[in-house]
Amino acid sequence: MKALSYLKLLLAGSSFWVTTATAQEQSSPNSTYYNPILPGWHSDPSCIHVNETFFCVTSTFISFPGLPIYASADLIDWKLVSHVWNREAQIPGASRNTTGQQLGFYAATLRYHDGFFYVACPYLGGTDHNLGLIFKTQDPFDQDSWNDPVYFETTVIDPDLFWDDDGTVYIAQSGVVLQSIDLETGALSPETPLNVWNGTGGAYPEGPHLYKKDGWYYLLIAEGGTELNHSITISRSSSVWGPYESYEGNPLLTARGTDSYFQTVGHGDLFQDEAGNWWGVALSTRCGPAYEIYPMGRETVLYPVTWAEGEWPILDRIQGIMNGWPLPGSTRNVPGDGPFNSDPDTYDFLETGAAIPRNLVYWRVPRDGAFSVTDQGLQIIPSRANLTGSSDLNLTGQEGLSFIGRRQTDTLFTLSVDLAFNPESAGAEAGITVFLTQENHIDLGLALLQSDDSEEAPQLTLRLRAEAPLVDNPPKASEPLAPVLVSVPSTWASDTAITLQVQTANETHYRFSAWPSSNPNARIILGTASAQLVSGGSGTFVGTLVGAYATCNGAGEDLDCPEGGNAYVQNWRYTGSAQAISAVELVSPTI
Repeated sequence: MKALSYLKLLLAGSSFWVTTATAQEQSSPNSTYYNPILPGWHSDPSCIHVNETFFCVTSTFISFPGLPIYASADLIDWKLVSHVWNREAQIPGASRNTTGQQLGFYAATLRYHDGFFYVACPYLGGTDHNLGLIFKTQDPFDQDSWNDPVYFETTVIDPDLFWDDDGTVYIAQSGVVLQSIDLETGALSPETPLNVWNGTGGAYPEGPHLYKKDGWYYLLIAEGGTELNHSITISRSSSVWGPYESYEGNPLLTARGTDSYFQTVGHGDLFQDEAGNWWGVALSTRCGPAYEIYPMGRETVLYPVTWAEGEWPILDRIQGIMNGWPLPGSTRNVPGDGPFNSDPDTYDFLETGAAIPRNLVYWRVPRDGAFSVTDQGLQIIPSRANLTGSSDLNLTGQEGLSFIGRRQTDTLFTLSVDLAFNPESAGAEAGITVFLTQENHIDLGLALLQSDDSEEAPQLTLRLRAEAPLVDNPPKASEPLAPVLVSVPSTWASDTAITLQVQTANETHYRFSAWPSSNPNARIILGTASAQLVSGGSGTFVGTLVGAYATCNGAGEDLDCPEGGNAYVQNWRYTGSAQAISAVELVSPTI
């Protein structure tokens, strides 16, 4: 997103004016930009600068592929160049053994040393204990080059890597505890980690990052929990092992107790640009202090940092419009494959055997062959487990849901797909969804449903329904929603694909509609649903994905559905139309 002059948006009958000056119009050398820089579910960012390129990694929990690496030449446009976890064999069986909706890959740290990029990360839930993992590559633009990880023993989360001047590598983790580590073997010393700082008294001291500057070791951490009390605090010591002196001006950065639209600010990381200026990233939630509607969850924000010699760093408060150090020249000249995070999706899925676009992800590792590009479109072989799943061993979704989605990256957006689906067995269903977790999602499905009269043939029906037993944060019980059922009109040709669309009606609601792909004038609006249904609830750590799914809703045997229920998707289109930068301001995402 670029700063716009006198941008007027007319939305839902309201006018929003945003007046900003472009960087060239500023009298000072500083630059103006918008937060978040990585909109959509991009929590726990860790970033570095290497050879005129910035790189970031964010948390992904049980989504797959996981741990995306974004690259940017200008700190504003971010290209998805690889995923660190891109093949099931890197941690065999972990995904299928993970039951919780918010387990998997927690906060990672990205670092560079002597020609190698390293990602340190914990995986929770794949075994009876945490897995400490170190991945590395010499080329983050080559997804296949990320290695099978080196394991280390851990009972905590949020590992950080720090190289001291003598070559010793240290790993700091939540708590806050410190050990040295052998990156080739994963061996730790001492065996029992040393507690070096307890923070300032806030809950959950975590997300540590070590830096050495002007003879001091600085320890940056998150405190207060990743909700409204979240914050960034700092301490320093003349020895890496401490004792660490807490900064009397803590917290360095927080939104707690404010009316800021950007809340939950915390879990920061600091880095320098080519000119030596310091910057920082953190997670934040665009929710305001009411903390009720925030479907995109925790996103990545950028702030300038002033760090004078021998002094404590000063971090600028997070806002929608930021003024900071001069940004590098605007450019998308970044190597590697993959889309930029702000790009729309224009996927026709007509080239047989083509790769799945890199920004599309799954909820856990999918079954082999569940998704493929054919001459009929993106083929989705249905899973017996539906998006919610059940306690039945084969229906939990752990063996792979037939769901594919992308992050909702815009406050206002439209997603549509053309769905060819001619099921043969009652209960078969395919459609689109706004998905937070298996417990919180809103679906517009095309389902073959049996009527109450068992003698009548099952009928193809449009069904809008929501699964959301919990909403808000902290989670509370929600009112159950009655499904909306509309029989597919007989005037819609059976050999024509049906277009399914979800569109933001405004900043708080989604609107769902359908029409025969050959006749948009026959549109049926099924209804609207509140974004509160996919805010917090069972997914306080994650954010919404929007995409397509297919299921036989438990029919069949073992992991296999009855024959004749495959779905085919063409003309996948996602377009963002506006980003909220405050409770009353929207800006265009247009480049």
